[in-house]
Amino acid sequence: MRKLLILISLFISTETIAQKAKLIWADEFKKSGLPDPAKWDYDVGDHGWGNQELQYYSRADKENARVEKGVLIIEAKADSSHPKGYTSARLVTRGKASWKYGYIEVKAKLPTGTGTWPAIWMLAENNVHGGWPANGEIDIMEHVGFDPGKVHGTVHTKAFNHTIGTQKGGFQMVPNFDTEFHTYAIDWTSEKIDFYIDDSLYFTFVNSGGDYSEWPFDAPFHLILNIAVGGGWGGQKGVDPTIWPQKMEIDYVRVYDKKPLK
Repeated sequence: MRKLLILISLFISTETIAQKAKLIWADEFKKSGLPDPAKWDYDVGDHGWGNQELQYYSRADKENARVEKGVLIIEAKADSSHPKGYTSARLVTRGKASWKYGYIEVKAKLPTGTGTWPAIWMLAENNVHGGWPANGEIDIMEHVGFDPGKVHGTVHTKAFNHTIGTQKGGFQMVPNFDTEFHTYAIDWTSEKIDFYIDDSLYFTFVNSGGDYSEWPFDAPFHLILNIAVGGGWGGQKGVDPTIWPQKMEIDYVRVYDKKPLK
């Protein structure tokens, strides 16, 4: 009888965890070569991306984005054949996968050095409210190389953004950001967005109940993975010409319908 009760208890526990942690999209990067074209597209170009960045983002180029030994590698390189001197990659799920609410988790090891600006972030799938930042931006992870180990989580909206001095965000120190993998995640609901590093909550952005200018996060958003070079923030202390190439390594990307129990 006792064994039967234990088995029933385990079954209920497993069912509960499964219900609270339904995996709805993932890339485990098991197949070497270019990133899976069914899951990832590319932003391409070197127009500065609104931040005076220096890199040329390439399309489907293994020099800048590839899967090796179960890890996605995004690599920024010095390249004098391009006008601004650098190449990199910016992978997007736009047009292939987007989500309204959920728990989004990325396990990554970050590049290092002055001038690097890696990011794991999200933008609205559709332009509903006009130009940036009206449709919203969710920065799950940003790190600028001149400030090593300080990892940021931020939101941008029309009412809350750095151009008007009202940006909302937090940070956590991660001393071994460049030598160890860490999980960077958000738990996004209709009420709030919680930001986590290694399951540690460090910032919460609460839905104030205002209009889209304060909370545009009630629409599908797609995911972006990239390394920028220089730029308005990443290049504030210049760009060290001796550090390249630099890599962001990503072990997995997972999207759940809600925050899983650990």
